[in-house]
Amino acid sequence: MTIRDALNAGGAQLRAAGCPAPHVDAELLLGHAVSLSRTALFAQPERELTGEEEARYRSFLGRRAAREPAAYILGEWGFRRLTLAVDSRVLVPRPETEAVVGRCLELLDGVDRPLVLDVGTGAGPIAFAIADEHPGARVVATDISVDALALANENRSRTGLEDRVELVLGHLVAGVRGPFDLLVSNPPYVRHEELAALEPEIRLYEPYEAVVEAGHTDAIVRRALDIVRPGGWLVLETSELRGADVAAELRALGYEDVAVRKDLAGRDRVVEGRIAAAAIDG
Repeated sequence: MTIRDALNAGGAQLRAAGCPAPHVDAELLLGHAVSLSRTALFAQPERELTGEEEARYRSFLGRRAAREPAAYILGEWGFRRLTLAVDSRVLVPRPETEAVVGRCLELLDGVDRPLVLDVGTGAGPIAFAIADEHPGARVVATDISVDALALANENRSRTGLEDRVELVLGHLVAGVRGPFDLLVSNPPYVRHEELAALEPEIRLYEPYEAVVEAGHTDAIVRRALDIVRPGGWLVLETSELRGADVAAELRALGYEDVAVRKDLAGRDRVVEGRIAAAAIDG
C-alpha cells in the first residue's frame, strides 16, 4: 500500500464513520504511523508502507472510526504556539479556548509581572500558553484530578516553563493565595441533560467530570472576589447558550466592565469582568 492509497482509504473509512474532518485525520494518523509530517507525506505519495506501518495505521484508523479523539491517538495536540501531551485524563485543547488565552493576554498587556490563576487546568493549555506568550507572567494552575496534574507536570517540563508555572492539587481555588491580577478558567459547563447530544468524541471519551457542570462556574465567580485584586480580571469560557446568564451574574455581584466576547467561531463563549473595590469591600 502506498501513502496515496493509505490516505484515500483512510479518508473514506473515517468519512463513513462520521468523523468531521476525515481526510485531515487520515493524514495526521498516517504521519504518526510512519513518523512523517503531513508535508512529507505529500512529498512522497508513492512510497510503500512497511507491514508494520500499515498495521499501525489500521489500528489508528480503527480507534478514530470508533470516534476516539485524534489527539488521544496521537498523544499530543497543538494549542497556540505549543504542542502539549494529551490523553484521556484531560479534555482535548480546543481552538475556542485559544480565544480565551488571547483575551487574557490583551487584559494583561502593560502589566510587567502579572500573577495569574488558572482554575481547572487539565493538561495546562491556558496556563502554559499565557506563560509562554507573556514572558513576565507567573501562573498558578489548579486541578482536583491527580491524573490531570501529572499530565500537566509533563507539559511543564515539555514547555520549559517549570520556573513560572506552579501546579496545585485542589478543588477550584483551594490551596492558593492571592491577590491575583487575573483568574481564568474553562470550567465544566455542559449540563447533564445536554450530554447525549454532544459529539461521540466528547460524550464517550473525554472525562465526565471535566465536561459536565456541577456549579463550578458559580463558585468560581464568587471565589474570584476574594482572591483577585481590585481592578483585576476574571475571564471564563462558557456555553454559548449561557454567556448572557453568566454575565448577568457577574453584574449582580458587582463586577465592572462585564462583557461577553466571541470565540474564533463567532459564538458568545468568553465572559469577562473586572473586580471593583466595592465588590471586595462588600
